[in-house]
Amino acid sequence: MIVDEEQRFGVTHKERLKSMKADVHVLTLTATPIPRTLQMAMSGLRELSVIQTPPVDRLAVRTYVAPWDPVVIREALLREHYRGGQSFFVVPRIKDLPDIEEFLRKDVPEVRYVVAHGQMAATEVEERMSAFYDKKFDILLSTTIVESGLDIPSANTLIVHRADRFGLAQLYQLRGRVGRSKTRAYAYLTTPPNRQVSETAEKRLHILQNLDTLGAGFQLASHDLDIRGAGNLLGDEQSGHIKEVGFELYQSMLEDAILEAKAGGLAEATRSREFSPQISVDAPIMIPEDYVPDLDLRMGLYRRMNELENKAEIEAFAAEMIDRFGPLPEATGNLLKVIETKLNARKACIAKLDVGPKGALVSFFEDNFPDLPGLLGYVDRLKGTAKLRPDNKLVISRAWPDAAAQLNGAVQLSKGLAKILA
Repeated sequence: MIVDEEQRFGVTHKERLKSMKADVHVLTLTATPIPRTLQMAMSGLRELSVIQTPPVDRLAVRTYVAPWDPVVIREALLREHYRGGQSFFVVPRIKDLPDIEEFLRKDVPEVRYVVAHGQMAATEVEERMSAFYDKKFDILLSTTIVESGLDIPSANTLIVHRADRFGLAQLYQLRGRVGRSKTRAYAYLTTPPNRQVSETAEKRLHILQNLDTLGAGFQLASHDLDIRGAGNLLGDEQSGHIKEVGFELYQSMLEDAILEAKAGGLAEATRSREFSPQISVDAPIMIPEDYVPDLDLRMGLYRRMNELENKAEIEAFAAEMIDRFGPLPEATGNLLKVIETKLNARKACIAKLDVGPKGALVSFFEDNFPDLPGLLGYVDRLKGTAKLRPDNKLVISRAWPDAAAQLNGAVQLSKGLAKILA
């Protein structure tokens, strides 16, 4: 089954088409995938191919975002008219058509225009489109019915009235109606002259103005995913944010589930090595705001810390932070020690490590330490300061008066237990 202009179909439509035959192969084509589809492709649920090579001699569409200015619009339409071309004039609602008709009659009397919208009879729309295609009119004034399926090489100027009312993918599709030959095309996206547009609308228009290269649909769809969210992959919401668990955690959970499904259950065997140990210690553990003021940069550093895999990488990361931001604050140094402890704890099958001023309590993953004789030998070597309880928890009795001593004790303890299993 091949679905073209996939963004025009809802999830229910596509699922119903797929259910018509068992084991059907599905190929979907679109310049602007909806966030849900793009997310499925990026997370591995679907395979993805991107075609970025434009036709020979095709030029990118010059895009301008500006408040409505009758003089600018008149000049744009007349320039297209005098170079022998045609223009599209798109409005968001049918009730906006009379105002634009009035503007064209009064301000641009030199051009002939024709109106088309979805409430007209199909034959009438076809007649008007055919007349425009045959160059009997200079301007096609319409609603978004021209969004896809039209290929008129002589039409190379697009005016979008109230562009703030359109979606990002819609605007990109509309812009694709012009510039379909070797002639340079222009797109004017107008906003209300004396009214503030919403922050999201401003973001959409800014993205579209910046992405004016050919084949930018994939990048644009990625921005659309960021703005609108990925929707519900198991339901029919095509956009929206995963508020309950947060997007990154949701993405991580999804990737794990996909890998497990593809491995046919083999992932279960490796899960014991991939658990996340909990380290509890009474000390500030963070990257302070006055050390790295930019929030996005701080979040990026936290993500990178989470991916560190050994002591050498931790030391290299610390050196990079000192080089970029100056000497490490105490809280950030503590955080790096906790990460080192966590890496050792994973090797030692420690599920939880509680550290306090009088010692530590170690809980093993699934209450089981793989090398029990080795653990008993370790307890003997600590000569009375360590005790293995009947519930398989290890108790360490030590005086660690301050946070620095507790963190150092946690590092040494986790390192000692990891050595038993090395």
